Amino acid sequence: MGTNLSNPHIPSSFRDPAGFLFKLDGRLFRQVNLVYKDNYDLLMNSGLYPKLTKKRMLIPHTEVDLAPPVADKSYKIIQPDTVRLISYPYEWSFSQFKDAALLTLSIQKMALSFGMSLKDATAYNIQFHHGAPILLDTLSFEKYEEGQPWVAYRQFCQHFLAPLALMSKEDIRFNQLMRIYIDGIPLDFCSRVLPVKSRLNLGLLAHIHLHARAQQRYSGKQVKSPQKGSGMNKTAMLGLVQNLENTIRKLTWKPEGTEWADYYGGTNYSDAAFETKKAVVSELLHQVNPSLVWDLGANTGVFSRLALDIPECEILSSDIDPAAVEINYLENKREKIRSILPLVIDLTNPSPALGWNNTERFSLAERGPADMVLALALVHHLAISNNLPLEDIARFLARVGHFLVIEFVPKGDSQVQKLLASREDIFPDYTLEGFTRAFLTCFDLRRQIPLSGTQRTVFLFEKRADTGMD
Repeated sequence: MGTNLSNPHIPSSFRDPAGFLFKLDGRLFRQVNLVYKDNYDLLMNSGLYPKLTKKRMLIPHTEVDLAPPVADKSYKIIQPDTVRLISYPYEWSFSQFKDAALLTLSIQKMALSFGMSLKDATAYNIQFHHGAPILLDTLSFEKYEEGQPWVAYRQFCQHFLAPLALMSKEDIRFNQLMRIYIDGIPLDFCSRVLPVKSRLNLGLLAHIHLHARAQQRYSGKQVKSPQKGSGMNKTAMLGLVQNLENTIRKLTWKPEGTEWADYYGGTNYSDAAFETKKAVVSELLHQVNPSLVWDLGANTGVFSRLALDIPECEILSSDIDPAAVEINYLENKREKIRSILPLVIDLTNPSPALGWNNTERFSLAERGPADMVLALALVHHLAISNNLPLEDIARFLARVGHFLVIEFVPKGDSQVQKLLASREDIFPDYTLEGFTRAFLTCFDLRRQIPLSGTQRTVFLFEKRADTGMD
C-alpha cells in the first residue's frame, strides 16, 4: 500500500510532534522530525540505543535513504524491525502486563544513566516480540534535565500501576477497562474502587491514592516549573522509579478459580485419544506449513506448541479465560518459547477498532488474516453457549484465516451435553452434516479425519477464492 502524502501517518501515529509512522509498499517506516533532532542524536550517540537494542528492550531500526512524506519537517527516515503479532493491554494476561510495566521502569532507569528520560510511558508503546515485551517507540526519549520531574509519571501510573492494582486486589477482568480508558485508567476511579486496606500498601498509597488526591487538588491550576536545584534530582527520580518497581513486583495474581484453566484435566476422552488428536493436528499443520497461525480458543496453548518446529512460524494463542492465558504465558516464559503470543480474547466480543476515528487501535480481524487458524473444541461453545449460527462462524473464520483446522464436537459428546443440560436444545442444524454444509459456504474441504476413541471429527478447510474476504 502506498502512502497518502496528504495524510501520511498511519492511523495510530498522530499524537507525537517528534515524528510519525507511515507505510510504503507494505513496509513500515518512521519519519523523525527536525524538532526531535537533538534528542534523536543524543539517543543514538550516547550509547543508550545500542545498550537497549542489545538487551532487546527497544526495537532496532535502520536509517534509510527515502524521500520523506513531509519533507519540510523531516530529519531522518528510519525503518524499524517488523513485529508481526500486534497486541494491546486489554488483551494481556496479568504477568504480561506486569512484565511490560517492569520493562518500562527498567528502560527509564537505563535512560537516566545515559542522560535521558522517557517522555512517554504508555502501555501502547509496548509489544510482545519473540516472547518478551519490547518498546516500539524510538521517539519516547528526551534529554534529562536536572531538577525536572518525570513527565511520564502520571501516564505510567494510569497505564500500568492502576490496572495492575485493580487486577491484583479486586478482579482480573479490570484489565478490560483499558478498552474504555484508552489514555489510562483515571487514578481517582482506581482509588475509589480499590479496597480500603490497599492504603496500607505504601506504594499504592503514594502512587494511586495520594496521587489521585493531588490531581484533584491541582486540577485546572497552573503549576510552576521548579527553580534550578529545587526540584527532583536524579537520585530522587531513581528512588521514585525504584519505589514504583518494588510496588509492582509485590502485586500478584494466582491463576485459579476460572472455568477452563484446568480444561485438559477434565476432558471426556482417553489419553490415547488426546495424543491421537495432537498427532492429527500436527500432521495438518505440517501439511500446510504456515508462517502465521492463530489458535483461537487455545486454552493453555497445548496445541499451539505443535507449530513450534515449523520454521519462522509465529503463533497467536488466544483464549477467553485469563487464567488459561496466564498459565500459557508463564509456561512459554519458563521454557523460553519465543514464537507464541498468548492473549485474552473473547471471540463473541473480539477486540474492536478503538480510539480517534476508530483507527488508533486495530480490531482483531484487522490484524489478520493468518495463514492457518486452529479452532479446536471451540465451535460448540460459540454455536450452543452463544447461539451463533454455524454459517456466521464460518464467515468469521474465513475472514481471519486462509486454512482452517477445526474440530466438530457432536451433541452426543459429554462436553456438549454439559452445555445443553441447563438450556433447551434449539439447535436442529448442529449436526455433522449441518456443520459441513455451513462451512462449505466459505471453504473447500481438504481433509476430514474422525478422531478414534471419540465422537469428534477434525477438518482441514481452505478458504474459497470466491468468498470476497481476501
